[in-house]
Amino acid sequence: MLLGSDHVRVRVPATSANLGPGFDALGLALGIYDDVEVRAVGSSDLLVEVTGEGAGEVPLDEEHLIVRSLRYALDFVGAPQVGLHLRSHNRIPHGRGMGSSAGAVVAGVLAARMLIAEPEVLYNTTAFLLATEIEGHPDNAAPAILGGATVAWRSADGPHAASLTVHPDLAPILLIPSTRLSTRTARAVLPASVPHADAAFTAGRAAILTEALCRRPDLLMQATEERLHQSYRAEVMPESWQLLNALRERDLPAVISGAGPTVLVLGTRPDVERQHAVCEEVAVAVAIDFIQDPAARTTWRVVQPGVSERGARSIRVGPAA
Repeated sequence: MLLGSDHVRVRVPATSANLGPGFDALGLALGIYDDVEVRAVGSSDLLVEVTGEGAGEVPLDEEHLIVRSLRYALDFVGAPQVGLHLRSHNRIPHGRGMGSSAGAVVAGVLAARMLIAEPEVLYNTTAFLLATEIEGHPDNAAPAILGGATVAWRSADGPHAASLTVHPDLAPILLIPSTRLSTRTARAVLPASVPHADAAFTAGRAAILTEALCRRPDLLMQATEERLHQSYRAEVMPESWQLLNALRERDLPAVISGAGPTVLVLGTRPDVERQHAVCEEVAVAVAIDFIQDPAARTTWRVVQPGVSERGARSIRVGPAA
């Protein structure tokens, strides 16, 4: 496989996985984006520049997740490895349950897609397969690539994903904390098994949630109930757990975004401005409740990102290498 370009750009969205009962299956692409620019250079040099989220924290060498993912994809199609000049401007917060790792993986794979002479060999099905292999699970990779809402699953022949048509009234609201939590820590507190009744309850709510996301947003409160993971994670994200419950007491369909600690409200038009105001009010109240050291107080940023309907996009900028 030959290279077909020496300069590409990728835009990849933030994602929220689980959406409450859809544990490790459902996901939603959000209108917050990382922008990545990659140049292939003739030497073996590597230059990585990062601005925005993660600047000064992520590795700037071959261990950078975009670089590793890009090289993995090039190896997969038999394309030559080259020197790289990578620029990444990140807006997806790290360690907040918003798919920053999956976004980096997808960005690397889609950059490789546009660098090679035959980009069709890395179109969505294959790109999703590679992203899942690198990331380890498909629930964030699927919406990052396909956009909108998705359901992802594994079978004997590998990972699969299907798109869901999101109702036009869906208007997600994010409450993003100043604190972080690793996915590993959030998963470590989950039990090895759960009661059959809890599993059955959550399976039913996940089925309702697909209907609520696509056709019946009036069902979102009931559809976002679950008994598999959020309460178990309360011990490692107590503020998020209190915030979630306070929002639900105000009739807002709040869930933990991915592994947390961000809280996602599946808001709806035309009531989203009132819902946004309630989120800000409740976030302040919860922050005050948890004040111990005012200098270390968690602050919450409330944003309305919209749904990223198209998902990640990559384009060629430069000529054939």
